[in-house]
Amino acid sequence: AEHQHVRYNPLRDDWVLVSAHRVKRPWQGQLEKPPQEDVPRWDPKNPLCPGATRANGEVNPKYEGTFVFPNDFPALQPDAPEPDDSDHPLFRAAPAQGVCKVMCFHPWSDLTLPLMSLPEIRAVIDAWTELATELGASYPWVQIFENKGAMMGCSNPHPHCQVWASSFLPNEARLEDRTQHQHLSQHGVPMLLEYAEQEAHRKERLVVENADWLVVVPYWATWPYQTLLLPRRHVCRLQDLSDSEKDSLASIMQRLLIKYDNLFEISFPYSMGWHGAPTGAYLEEDCRHWQLHAHYYPPLLRSATVRKFMVGYEMLAQAQRDLTPEQAAERLRSLPEVHFK
Repeated sequence: AEHQHVRYNPLRDDWVLVSAHRVKRPWQGQLEKPPQEDVPRWDPKNPLCPGATRANGEVNPKYEGTFVFPNDFPALQPDAPEPDDSDHPLFRAAPAQGVCKVMCFHPWSDLTLPLMSLPEIRAVIDAWTELATELGASYPWVQIFENKGAMMGCSNPHPHCQVWASSFLPNEARLEDRTQHQHLSQHGVPMLLEYAEQEAHRKERLVVENADWLVVVPYWATWPYQTLLLPRRHVCRLQDLSDSEKDSLASIMQRLLIKYDNLFEISFPYSMGWHGAPTGAYLEEDCRHWQLHAHYYPPLLRSATVRKFMVGYEMLAQAQRDLTPEQAAERLRSLPEVHFK
């Protein structure tokens, strides 16, 4: 807790420098603006609101629950042409097709996941599962992710996420596929299933838990209050969850996100996303080495206005953090589970 050391991340096969003493240094760097608090519940100019007109001229239905539609500015398109053959191995390109969708969690713009009811969060999980199943029937990777807050690059405060399905395995998926496969081959048990059992026993990095799930600040966490959401049983994909596991997932997500908001008494920014076994053609392959999990990457370090920057040493050498995962977990664990609002 007092002296610098490096920790190994077996999921990414890399290391993080832990320098807990640096959190005491004075801060004279950039201060962030607190999140907008006066978001109107409905705004006809907001393209994600029910009944609003989007950039492509389409009018949203007056939806009352979740709402999924094609991204009007997609990063991946299903009919993109293939690149020309390379004339040199240092200048390679490969085909990339896919689809991008946007999913609104709720019709109200001023409501975030921690402020939603359990049935409303469960509806989000059901919609995630439906999209993972639908797009996963033909695409090998379906990335569900939420960027929450302007600090994380979110351009619209309305509660929503994105789902990108790609014809290829992205870098993080390929890396986790390799490391989890190696662990199963060497140890005979899925890496993150064994890790969840260890963390449930040790408890020093545990944030919240229930009968089906646990949330920890991982031993190898890079971001100050990064967390990892894990099922207790072996589950490869979102679509493999039972109804009761989806109910308990809604509960543990709500508890975690309330704690996040309570940490600095703001609508806590983060990027999160689900990782599970590849789909498409991989549905016919043995993917027992995979364990479903969700990553939460919040940027804040000391307060609502002081964030962690990944620059300098982090970009040129390796990741570095200023407080230990155990300290971060203890602080999150001690927070109340009733929202500060």
